Amino acid sequence: MDIAAVTKQAFAMPLTSPSYPRGPYRFVNREYMIITYETDIEALRAVVPEPLRVEEPLVKYEFIRMPDSTGFGNYTESGQVIPVTLDGVRGGYVHSMYLDDDAPIAGGREIWGFPKKLAQPTLAAAKDVLLGTLHYGDVRVATGSMGYKHHALDTAAVKAAMETPSFLLKIIPHVDCTPRICELVRYYLEEVTVKGAWEGPAALELFHHALAPVALLPVRRVVSGAHIVADLTLGLGEVVHDYLA
Repeated sequence: MDIAAVTKQAFAMPLTSPSYPRGPYRFVNREYMIITYETDIEALRAVVPEPLRVEEPLVKYEFIRMPDSTGFGNYTESGQVIPVTLDGVRGGYVHSMYLDDDAPIAGGREIWGFPKKLAQPTLAAAKDVLLGTLHYGDVRVATGSMGYKHHALDTAAVKAAMETPSFLLKIIPHVDCTPRICELVRYYLEEVTVKGAWEGPAALELFHHALAPVALLPVRRVVSGAHIVADLTLGLGEVVHDYLA
């Protein structure tokens, strides 16, 4: 393979059999359980990178089922998103993500900088409860639950919230393990259709684990629980801050 062919074909690794196809990436019947909780604001400030700003001690713990996604297939995800602002605009900083499928782990890290790690999350209805769990290996590190579809939410307001920006810290090392890329990335969910949204009583337990440290943002009080089903496109990102510039 000559140099021109390499550069033409190269968009992901491995060169001759990439782990995922080129985007865009469309998600159908994506299902969320989002439990918003209060935590320690100093713990948040210790993990959120400048120039993002933390203004309230809140975390959104998410369990997400993705049964039909372009190129990535059928998988489940769980993690923490921290409400932040950038230049006065509200958004969410994606702090941790754990999922059970290689393609979105590789694509998420390489393209956007999603902080994805391999684990075993679940989300399903268990009789009258929506139940989410996260295992890292054989160890349970998170359990979330909420009453199943107790009260309908305003889907227009939910759609507007989903369309606010999200932020990621993308890190790609050099061959000597120094940072070659270290950037703050902003992305949006696009072409969002909210098929249903509900609220209900919610509970969340987080357990300490050395390699899945979700409990370092401890639960002080559960604020709300939301259950959302939507179709959407995961938009590509843009660099808003280069830490190496």
